[in-house]
Amino acid sequence: MEKYIPLLSRKKKQRSLSNKLSWGWLYCRTMLKGETTNAIGSHLSLEKFKAIPCSFLSFICQCVLYYQCVAGMAHHAIVFTCWFLLIVPMLCQFINNHQCIYQGEERNQNFYQDGDVIVGGLFPLHYTPVTTVWSFQKKPAPTEYKYLNPRALRWMSTMTFAVMEINQRKDLLPNLTLGYHIRDSSDDIPTSLKGSLLLVNGQPDMRQGSSCAEVRRQPSPVIVGDAASGVSMAVLRTLGSFSVPLVSYFASCSCLSNKKEFPAFMRTMPSDEFQIKALAKLVHYYQWTWVGVIGVESDYARFAVQLFLKESVRYDVCIAYVHFYPVTLSREALRELLGIIEASTATVILSFSGELELQTILKECRRQNITHLQWIASEAWATAKTLWSDFSDMLQGTLGFAIRKAEIPNLYSYLRELNTSSLHVSSFLGEFWEETFNCRINGSLNTHIHKEDVKNRGPCSGEESLDDVYNPYTDVTQLRVSYNVYKAVYVIAHALHDMSTCVPGEGPFQNGTCGSLNPILPWQLLRYMKRTSFTTLGEDVRFDENGDPIASYDLMNWQVAEDGSLLLVKVGFFDASLEEDKDLVINESMIMWHRGDKAPESVCSKSCLPGSRKARRKGEPICCFDCIPCGEGEISNQTDSIDCLRCSKETWPNQARDQCMPKTLEYLSFQEPLGIVLWAVSTFGAFLTAAVLFVFVIYRKTPVIRGNNMELSFLLLLFLCACFLIGLTFIGKPSNWLCQIRYTAFGISFALCIACILAKTIVVLMAFRATLPGSNVMKWFGPAQQRLSVILCSCVQALICIIWLTTKPPSAAYNTEFMSATIIVECNVGSELGFWCVLGYIGLLACMCFLIAFFARKLPDNYNEAKFITFSMLIFFAVWITFIPVYVSTRGKYMVAVHVFAILASAFGLLLCIFAPKCYIVLLRPEKNSKKHMMKK
Repeated sequence: MEKYIPLLSRKKKQRSLSNKLSWGWLYCRTMLKGETTNAIGSHLSLEKFKAIPCSFLSFICQCVLYYQCVAGMAHHAIVFTCWFLLIVPMLCQFINNHQCIYQGEERNQNFYQDGDVIVGGLFPLHYTPVTTVWSFQKKPAPTEYKYLNPRALRWMSTMTFAVMEINQRKDLLPNLTLGYHIRDSSDDIPTSLKGSLLLVNGQPDMRQGSSCAEVRRQPSPVIVGDAASGVSMAVLRTLGSFSVPLVSYFASCSCLSNKKEFPAFMRTMPSDEFQIKALAKLVHYYQWTWVGVIGVESDYARFAVQLFLKESVRYDVCIAYVHFYPVTLSREALRELLGIIEASTATVILSFSGELELQTILKECRRQNITHLQWIASEAWATAKTLWSDFSDMLQGTLGFAIRKAEIPNLYSYLRELNTSSLHVSSFLGEFWEETFNCRINGSLNTHIHKEDVKNRGPCSGEESLDDVYNPYTDVTQLRVSYNVYKAVYVIAHALHDMSTCVPGEGPFQNGTCGSLNPILPWQLLRYMKRTSFTTLGEDVRFDENGDPIASYDLMNWQVAEDGSLLLVKVGFFDASLEEDKDLVINESMIMWHRGDKAPESVCSKSCLPGSRKARRKGEPICCFDCIPCGEGEISNQTDSIDCLRCSKETWPNQARDQCMPKTLEYLSFQEPLGIVLWAVSTFGAFLTAAVLFVFVIYRKTPVIRGNNMELSFLLLLFLCACFLIGLTFIGKPSNWLCQIRYTAFGISFALCIACILAKTIVVLMAFRATLPGSNVMKWFGPAQQRLSVILCSCVQALICIIWLTTKPPSAAYNTEFMSATIIVECNVGSELGFWCVLGYIGLLACMCFLIAFFARKLPDNYNEAKFITFSMLIFFAVWITFIPVYVSTRGKYMVAVHVFAILASAFGLLLCIFAPKCYIVLLRPEKNSKKHMMKK
């Protein structure tokens, strides 16, 4: 590091010693108070301050320290010790205050071209330093690196090409010439810091006794670089106090968008914030809900993984594991990483790492036969062709977002101009040539050794040509980072052009002032750079308030070409300037997957199909769940439903429980077996009753028929026939009028039947009571009274039915309260009180009939009809007492069937118990159908 203040001008002359003392005193006072160099501007101008050598400032500062030491010490011995320790180095520095000591080596490992404005550049040409142990007994040797990066050399050449192109243009910077000073950052923070300080200070003349103001190379007011986010942050923290702009072409960490911490940072590389959004949407698009994430130990990977974890929550993507591994992978670190990958069920793995680290991981994956993974590449290695030759079988089908590609006219021919005659310009070119052709150039400037057999290299013949070999340096098929470098140079050029064409009074600074062109102040140039907007190669280049460009990525798919080489196919894109639901576009038909013809699955639990819902497993991520079938009456019509939806009252789930179907109407119909049976039994009962009536009409003059109150028997048979036919009204789809007829006809017909039986029973009892001496009972219960009693009993039931129909009549209802696939079409009784009053009245008549028949049970057998009436009433009671609990506990058509069964059973009981014995005598035992037989005791 040079012993002079950054950004000191080489054009100012030395001031007198007294001026130096005054300015130096102010500098030390400011530094001792903890102020930055920006604070000095309020005391003195930067131009006056530039000429003070650092050695002289150190002398002044030490004087101040001596003064404070003396003032703070009371003891004379301590004062003398402080004076002695401080005065010796001060005197040495004061003697050599006119000399500039360059703390470094004169090395030609750079590209330099003079111009009015020198644009600095930092590129990671070398990487992976060779581990060395310093003894500090001699001067440490320069750090050696294992590998040379031809891509980085192409980036350097792209910068020199862009500067050359701009200098040839007449419409851009016509009065200024751009130069460049490009150094190797080696992807290493110490090397990058040293290189950045050389760029912003200029390189001094190495002649003994020369002044620090005598610099051989101009300082750079702006730097294009660096590639790595961590390295860029280190450079920014060093140069940030001086507002030197740093325009990165590959640093994507979102942390760099923090303008409070990095106010002088800009980039032509989109922020990881947008890349992470694209990656999260890609994972969500293919329903990969169980993803492994790995990354190298770096700020880039840590910030990227942190953003991905945050973004993945929006899309319900679970992270199977997150693992960071060191840059230098030891056996233990590699074993730990592969153990995590192998133990996980995730088949999709997202990697935030570089090519070199990934090579080691892939090599170990192959050794352990872990080759089933679907790799998702971050932009850091989405187009890294160097991985393909050794791991094509593992990386086929890889998906990744790469920064936007462009075709830079004439760049290819510019790169191919490199030949043996131009290799002595820089050691970079010679090193690249020797590494590419494995030969040694005569008089080579190359000091790096990358291969063990370098000593056995023969001399270069001079006939080597880049046309005969493939090399990433001349590969312009994927100009992505190179395009960012190209844009970075043009951003600086357009900013300088705006400064040079600025009209006083219309500038961006206070009172409309314009930026200074002589000298160019970095903070002013930064202001113009942030405002710049232009079009290059068909792309609009502009920046947001954070200095970030518009994010645009190409979705790349790694495919096998016919010759086995890597074919990077664009299968989609992500454009952050589009709407949220349209920013990601994927052409699935162009994608070639790692295995098979469709996207692999990577889930903790397979999706719950429609008809089921997800139930989270306790203590596991939300993507790990069990599938529970939907309950009765519920559906889920989407995959991975969290809850099941209940169907409406009119609908019911289908068998798959993924759709609500209209419920079927349920009622006792004539088409179903149960309805047919009840219809047949009802019809048979009616015909049987008609047949008995027909027999009674035929044999109406016989003693058996005449002796059993023929008129009431005929009425009873007619009413029993009506009871059988009324059962048919309970079959079929209910309607309002049918429901009203059904219950009223049932109540009145059975009331008429029981009333007739009651009258018959009373007649039998009174007939035998009338034979007693002095009894005239029969005159009070003759035929007219009998008919009147039947009518009276029926009128009471009719009155109950009328009140029921007028207040709250029965009606057809669609019952949807029960959890079933049917809607029960039933007759709602309307008034429960009316329904049970009808049944209760029939029961009351039956009880009266049973009691009277019970009293007449001991009458002579030939005249004793009461015994059969008693049996019929017992059957009647048994049927209807059983009917009540069964009727209440059943629903739907079965409740109706129970009602019909009760009607038919009680009607058959009455018919058979009362009329079967008479028919037996009339038809089968005619000898008993005589008056003589009837008069027997």
